[in-house]
Amino acid sequence: MDVSLGGSMDAAALLDTATEAARAVGPRLREAFRSRPAVALKRDFHDPVTEHDKAAEETIRAVLERRFPGSAVVGEEGGETGSGELVWYVDPIDGTANFAAGLPLFCVSIAAAVAGELVAGIVYDPVREEEFTAGPGGARCDGEPVRSAGAARDREAMLLCGYPSPRDLEADGEEALRRYGRLVEAFSAVRRPGSTALNLAYVAAGRADAVYGRRSQPWDVAAGALLVRQAGGVYLGDPLAPGDYLAHVGGFDLASSALAGMDVRRQ
Repeated sequence: MDVSLGGSMDAAALLDTATEAARAVGPRLREAFRSRPAVALKRDFHDPVTEHDKAAEETIRAVLERRFPGSAVVGEEGGETGSGELVWYVDPIDGTANFAAGLPLFCVSIAAAVAGELVAGIVYDPVREEEFTAGPGGARCDGEPVRSAGAARDREAMLLCGYPSPRDLEADGEEALRRYGRLVEAFSAVRRPGSTALNLAYVAAGRADAVYGRRSQPWDVAAGALLVRQAGGVYLGDPLAPGDYLAHVGGFDLASSALAGMDVRRQ
């Protein structure tokens, strides 16, 4: 993929901006972490939000606006603003439930797409101060290259997932539990960390072998999808549209996996 875009929209400049924006909210999130902030609800009681989600997104948007005035931003809390070929996808706290409860598995996810093509992204863990970046230099963690490599078969593999969610149970009932049971039986280990973007970053870095989820939004997966692909892994699904996703390390035998029967489709 050619990530040299020319002018001010060079992918390196976009990655620098995403990194600046993510780092800008780190101090606030670290200070608020384990303070048991008040929680409000969005869709239902499974979908929490805190004042820090909203404040962090405002800070991120301010950085993006200062560096690239008028560009489009699609954020989990603030919706879609601006216009043009450059679109930012922002999740100020991916893993809000973990953050609110004091579990150190959450992150900031920011990605940039130009004319519908992902060109830069960051998944930033403010607790560990780890930066997973994707851009002109490829996929990196704290500046060091990462490679999406690991197990080839289910029985040796670690699967991270958000499936089945309450919405999956509502839609598919007992069948969702049966599908999940087949994954638990097939894989060496199945874990549900609670942060889609971190899950994808871990597959990119070879810390986990596969990740699966349904009904994602672009702010959840855009940066992570680019990380996986640039690290040599496989991402299935459209990261710029609502829908399902599946990602795995390079060399993983998906055809013989229990995941092979899991649909990846747009909403």
